[in-house]
Amino acid sequence: MQSNRMKDLIKNGNPAFGVSVQFPSAEIVEMIGELGFDWVMLDAEHGSITPDNVGPLILAAELHGITPVVRPEKNDPAIINKYLDRGAMGVQVPHVNTADEAQAAVDACRFYPEGKRGLGGGRMADFGFGVSTKEYVRSANEQMLVCVQIEDTEAVGNLDEILSVEGVDVFFIGPTDLAQSLGHPGENGHPNVRRVIDETFTRIHAAGKASGTPGAAEQALQHAESGILYHYTHIPTFMSTYGRHFMETVGQG
Repeated sequence: MQSNRMKDLIKNGNPAFGVSVQFPSAEIVEMIGELGFDWVMLDAEHGSITPDNVGPLILAAELHGITPVVRPEKNDPAIINKYLDRGAMGVQVPHVNTADEAQAAVDACRFYPEGKRGLGGGRMADFGFGVSTKEYVRSANEQMLVCVQIEDTEAVGNLDEILSVEGVDVFFIGPTDLAQSLGHPGENGHPNVRRVIDETFTRIHAAGKASGTPGAAEQALQHAESGILYHYTHIPTFMSTYGRHFMETVGQG
């Protein structure tokens, strides 16, 4: 099993930068790898990625040495395991609001004794042709990255309990859904939203835990300087940034 480049960076206190992809294009994943990013987030919650089409995307990530992380449709062990068996080296689980839900995410991702993930063959175990099952379990637990999303007021209220769950590597703040949960949909910059986000980051860092959030380049730099380690931007951001620049340059913008 390959080393999890992204997890190694975060464990050593270094930021990891990635791109979120919402549609099943292995070529896009390859481009992200060629550009030098550390990881790719394959978004099955909001996009058209499924267990049936995610395989080539994960292979493309592996080919270019970047870490494939899947955001599953929901916090369901049956769904999560399908992505892990196809080679995902991490998950970003949406809408985790309680310690029990965070524990469920860990249990779905890690084998005994660290969790309850179902143990089968699969390509990450070399289909049973390569390493022993015992060695695969050890390596899979060691390399797996578990990220839970804090994006509801309920999660903010339960944050201390969620932070106490062993086996979670990153606590990710989803600003868009959190703004909506606070009663300000589409207003991520609203003063009340910013206050809650800033206070939540402070609590995560005070507990000695790694945090994450999305953002364009300037935001990602600011976030990294404030101690946030888990970063990604979106393919539409790439398109809009350079697309607008191009059209303005040729006098059509």
